Amino acid sequence: MKNSEMEQIVGAYLAAYNAFDVDGMVALLTPDVIFRNVSEGTVTHETIGLPAFRTLAEQGAAMFSERHQELIGLTFENGADAAVVAATIRFRGILAADNPATGSEGSQIELVGRSEFGFRDGKIAAITDVS
Repeated sequence: MKNSEMEQIVGAYLAAYNAFDVDGMVALLTPDVIFRNVSEGTVTHETIGLPAFRTLAEQGAAMFSERHQELIGLTFENGADAAVVAATIRFRGILAADNPATGSEGSQIELVGRSEFGFRDGKIAAITDVS
């Protein structure tokens, strides 16, 4: 897969995420997609497959009244069996409700992290969010 194609898919995924478009996000994924969230070196969430990813994405969307991921930069790692895009992302979100782990309704969260996208058959097969 060409780097430009992977970049386009990552861009479409981020646009769907920013628009709270879970269907748009899921359309870009393989049926067996693996998602991991890693915070301070610990895996905090992991899903395997579209149904589990959809559930997590819907829960995540409900947490925020506003959210935006801004792409800061991309690096490409092409291996023999897989292609990986590492994206540096600036995130900003406003909580839709009180959450003991993240703050009170209306609180703003900002961070810079990294998302690694693995590709297979023209779709995203793995996502690892690292913050």
